[in-house]
Amino acid sequence: MELRQLRYLIEVAERQHVTEAADHLNVAQSAVSYQITKLEEELGVKLLERVGRNIKITPIGKIFLQFAINALKTLDEGKEKVEEYLNPLGGTLHIGYPSSLSIYWLPNLISAYKEVAPNVNFRLRHGSYAYLIDAVKKGEIDLAFLGPVPMKEPDLEAKILFMENIVALIPERHPLADKRSLNLSDLRTDPFVLFPDGYVLRKIAVDACHEAGFEPNIVSEGEDMDALKGLVSAGIGVSLLPESTFYDSVPRFTVKVPIETPKAMRTVGIIIPKHRDIGPSEKNFYQFLIQFFNRLDQYK
Repeated sequence: MELRQLRYLIEVAERQHVTEAADHLNVAQSAVSYQITKLEEELGVKLLERVGRNIKITPIGKIFLQFAINALKTLDEGKEKVEEYLNPLGGTLHIGYPSSLSIYWLPNLISAYKEVAPNVNFRLRHGSYAYLIDAVKKGEIDLAFLGPVPMKEPDLEAKILFMENIVALIPERHPLADKRSLNLSDLRTDPFVLFPDGYVLRKIAVDACHEAGFEPNIVSEGEDMDALKGLVSAGIGVSLLPESTFYDSVPRFTVKVPIETPKAMRTVGIIIPKHRDIGPSEKNFYQFLIQFFNRLDQYK
């Protein structure tokens, strides 16, 4: 069994046409047909069948196809790791991130690191708080940004990079819109728009309201930051969101107001596996992040 046979099979299965697959692979059609025939003879089953003018994969072919895809993906990842060891300032970084850090911090950190390592490539994977923790544990990614930082996960090494305030976002016509700050209890009678149940930023917001002595009246939910900001812009309710999500701009028809009491905050940082070595490219990026935020602290 040869790697090119697997690549030819995947290409034909995807395009359902041998000629188109051969053109894309830049090889002769006869070479594609020959190699797939050899693969079928070795396996003792038909992987492809002709249906009219097209080629379709057989039921057993579909099963084998997934193994072929996974095998090539694993080999490609192995090649990337070798390239990382040969060139730690190059390679490919597989990084997870939540939506709350995608607006300001992630683009700025990537831009800053590209000045140090211009040849590095980034593969970014967006996910929920629980998903990113699980992905690092399983080895699907080696490093993830999170806020708040899970400090009690036994299989993870967690590093806090900074802390940030949670602020109130309210419609511009709200009675408190002209205030320089507010007490969270001032919003006890307001409708709230928050992330759905199970999202960590919802828990932070609800816990802060409980500390202020009331249960928030949640009238609407949004699964991403822009959706929540849009709901506030439309006057549906107020929300509690991380301050860094407003560094570039505050949405139209809204006002960002700091919370005086109780102080709601979250830690923001990175997690890596505790019992598994990460690649040289990830290690370099990890050390860069620590130094980057140490320098920021010195200027405060």
